Amino acid sequence: MFDIGFPELALASLVALLVLGPERLPSALRTLGLWLGRIRRGFNAVKSEFEREIGMDDVRRQLHNEQIMEEVKKIQQETQEFGNEIAGTGS
Repeated sequence: MFDIGFPELALASLVALLVLGPERLPSALRTLGLWLGRIRRGFNAVKSEFEREIGMDDVRRQLHNEQIMEEVKKIQQETQEFGNEIAGTGS
């Protein structure tokens, strides 16, 4: 996801240690971890909701297509019956 190597991580740790100090760094990292967990859970919830909606949309589309196909079959049968009647009266 993020292409962070060891040098970047070490530099970020050093800057955090200098800015926050050794007393506040553990609580800041704990808070950061909690927020990252909340964000990750939020993204996962949105993703699963979206996938669920997409799945329901596919089911609705499939049902609609099946209804259309039934109507097409009915029209084909009626057209064939009408054609048979015309062919029967023409002879």
